[in-house]
Amino acid sequence: MSSRKRGRRWYNKKFIILAAILIIVAAIGMIFIANLDNALDSSSEEIITVNIPAGSSTSYIGRVLEENGIIESASKFKLYSKINSYDGKLKAGEYNLSPSMQLKEIMSVIIEGKSNTARFTVPEGYTVNQTADKLASENLVNKDEFMKQVKSGKFNYEFIQYLPNRENRLEGFLFPETYEVYTNATEERIVDTMLSQFDSIFKDEYYERADEMGYSLYDIITIASLIERETRVDDERAKVASVIYNRLDIGMKLQIDATVQYALGKQKERLLYKDLEIDSPYNTYKHDGLPLGPICSPGEASIRAALYPADTEYYYYVLKSKNETTHNFAKDGKEFKKYEAAYKSTL
Repeated sequence: MSSRKRGRRWYNKKFIILAAILIIVAAIGMIFIANLDNALDSSSEEIITVNIPAGSSTSYIGRVLEENGIIESASKFKLYSKINSYDGKLKAGEYNLSPSMQLKEIMSVIIEGKSNTARFTVPEGYTVNQTADKLASENLVNKDEFMKQVKSGKFNYEFIQYLPNRENRLEGFLFPETYEVYTNATEERIVDTMLSQFDSIFKDEYYERADEMGYSLYDIITIASLIERETRVDDERAKVASVIYNRLDIGMKLQIDATVQYALGKQKERLLYKDLEIDSPYNTYKHDGLPLGPICSPGEASIRAALYPADTEYYYYVLKSKNETTHNFAKDGKEFKKYEAAYKSTL
């Protein structure tokens, strides 16, 4: 056999061996990659809640999952993410995951942002205390911790500087709205979320308008809270606001029942004459001017009414009947007495 033939056969053998090696390596690689997707414990029934903060890297998320016993290895998690081009697609949130889940299942949940959230609604006209009770009843907060944040939590918003340093300083500023928060959100985070909503609603135009009127932001929200509690009819809000400003302008007591209800700390279907004697800076039957502060959280419609009241000569209003939510507005005491008698006849 010639040396040329021997060389060609040796070359063919090397090629075959090399090809076999490459096939074996590729097979091992495929097996390795396939095994990356294996669940840590496919028989596990444990559900583990983890929180992934905003801005987390793939490496950090992998460590969180490994430390919580959900995956075997953070490095394998990172490799699997890179192979599948998942980097940069993983979303912050709170997730319920299990060691029985494959990596592709875990990745899918986090990429789609299927985080654990809870929705709650703070109705317009709720006080801080009512809000705390509602959230506590829905197992979203510890009431004591929530009220602690209301009293002394540190929040970075422009309007905070205008609030008095007292226990119920945030009364009127926990904006009434429907919210969605992570189920592990702290009391501080929930309060901050509501304050953030107020901050977005009370825009620069409103600050400028309050200055133009000669009232502070705190005064405006106090007036808005009175409007919120005095009428549920949007078309009446600006007229109720005009009554409040007209009375303030002539030094007439506001005599608003809702402020007495707030002073009493409870809602009563009908106030008694003795209720009107309660000694409180919120009792506008006894004290001139505005009450000490807001008596509830007003919605934006009431805030706008406080900033843009109707131009009227009204000084009084009274419900048309016990079964109606609309009011009769009066310019003087005589007219008011007539409307009041009509209302009382329906009781």
